[in-house]
Amino acid sequence: MNFSIRHKLFLVLFLTIGLVAGSMVIFIEFSLEGLFVRYLDDRQQARFSGITEQLKNEYTESGGWQRLDADQLVWAKMLLGDSEHIIKHRPPEAVVEGDQGNRDLEEALLSKAKLVEGGFLRADRRVMLLDANRSIIYGDPDLADLLTLRPIIVNKRTVGYLGILPGPSISDLRAAHFLDQLTNDFALMVMVVMLVSAVLAYTVANRVLEPLRAITSGSRDLARGHYEARVPVTAKDELGQLAEDFNGLAEALQQNEGTRRQWVADISHEIRTPLSVLRGEIEAMQDGVRPVDLDAINSLHGEILRLGRLVDDLYELSMTDLGGLQYHKTRVDPIAILEDDLKSHAEEFRSLRIEITLENQLAEQVSIHADPDRLEQLFYNLLSNTLRYTDEGGRLMIRVSRDDKWLTLDFMDSAPGVPEEDLPRLFDRLYRVETSRSRVYGGAGLGLAICRNIVHAHGGGISAQPSVLGGLWVQVVLPL
Repeated sequence: MNFSIRHKLFLVLFLTIGLVAGSMVIFIEFSLEGLFVRYLDDRQQARFSGITEQLKNEYTESGGWQRLDADQLVWAKMLLGDSEHIIKHRPPEAVVEGDQGNRDLEEALLSKAKLVEGGFLRADRRVMLLDANRSIIYGDPDLADLLTLRPIIVNKRTVGYLGILPGPSISDLRAAHFLDQLTNDFALMVMVVMLVSAVLAYTVANRVLEPLRAITSGSRDLARGHYEARVPVTAKDELGQLAEDFNGLAEALQQNEGTRRQWVADISHEIRTPLSVLRGEIEAMQDGVRPVDLDAINSLHGEILRLGRLVDDLYELSMTDLGGLQYHKTRVDPIAILEDDLKSHAEEFRSLRIEITLENQLAEQVSIHADPDRLEQLFYNLLSNTLRYTDEGGRLMIRVSRDDKWLTLDFMDSAPGVPEEDLPRLFDRLYRVETSRSRVYGGAGLGLAICRNIVHAHGGGISAQPSVLGGLWVQVVLPL
C-alpha cells in the first residue's frame, strides 16, 4: 500500500505524540505507583512507630495496661490520631456521658472506635494490642496467629506487643484509590490529547503540503508547455524558498521559450531575404525582364555568397553555443595575431578613410594560453564590426594593457554610437541596433555573439559601452 506524504506526515506527528503520551502513562503506572506504594509503606511504618511510642508512654504513666484496658477512648485516640479532624466530622448521635467540654470529642471517638464482638475496634481492624504474655487486650483472638508483632519495650523489658495484620489500612486503601483515580483521569486525558493531536496533525499535514500541491500542479503545467505558470509564495521557510525557486525556473523557461521563438523567426527572416532576392532575379531572367549577362550572374553570385556567410555564421554560432568548436590552445602572442588581422584589413580601412591607432602599453611581450585560430576569428569579427558601422573618415583606436592576472584589449571607434538601452543586448544573436539598416553593411547580427562565446571559452569577459570617440567601445579581457 502506497502512502502519500500527507499520510506519512500525519502518522509521524500522531505516533510521536502517542509515544510521548504512552510513555507518560507507563511512567504513572509503574514508576509513580511504585513511589506512591513506598510512600504509603513509610507512612504506615511511621504511624505504627508513633502508636508504639504512645503505648510506651501509657504503660510508664499508668504502670500497666489497666487504664488502657478499661478506657476504650484512650485506645481510639491512639489509633485515630487527629482528634480535631474527628470533631469536624462527628456523628449526630451522642453515646458518651461526661462534662460538656469533652462531650464532642468523646462522642466522635467512641463513634469511630465502637467495640464489636471480641473487643475488636472498627477504627482499624489491622492493629491489635497484646500484653507481655501475648494475650489479646484489644483485637480478635481468632486472628492472633496472623499477626506481625512489634515489641513494646520499657526499661529494657518487653511489656507488650503491637500486633499488625497484613494488608493496607483504611486510610491506605483510600490513598490507593486516589492513585487509581489519578491514573484513570490521566488515561482519559491522554485519550483527549490523542484525539486533539490527531486533528492538529491532520491540519498541520495539510498546511505543510499545500505549497507542495501547488508546486506539483505548476510542474505539470510546465511539462505541458504552459511556462506562464506560477505558484503563490505563502511562507518564508524552506517551502517558501522552493516556491520562489520554482517561479524563477518557470520565468527562465518562459524567457528561453520567447528567445527560441524569436531566434527561429529571425533566422527565417534572415534566410528568406536573400532567397527572395535570388528568386526575384531568376524569375526576372526567366520572364525576359532582365537579360542573362555577366552583371546578372555576378549579382546572383553575390547573394549566394551572402547566404553562404549567413549559414556559416549560424553554424559557427551553434557550435560555440554547444561547445562543439574544437579549441587547440597553446602559448601564443595575442598582439602579433591582432597586428596580422590589422594588416589583412588595412586596404578596407583605407578605402573607407578610417584611421587606425594601436596603443600598446605593454612593457614587454606577453603570451597567453589560447587557440590562435579562434583569437584571429575574434579580432576579425571586431574589426569587421567597425568596418560595417563606422562612418567614412572615422577613427578606430585599439589600446592594449595588462595587470597581474588579465590582458585587456579596448576597441574604441567613432560615430555612429549605440544607444545605452541597446548595449546589454548587443551580444545577443541576430540583434541589430537598427533593424532597418542594410544587411549589405550591417550583417546578420551574429558576429558579436560569436565573439562573446569565443571569449567565454577562453575564461575571459567581453563588454560594451559608449566610446570616448563617439562610437562603440568593446572591451575584451583575457586571462594571463
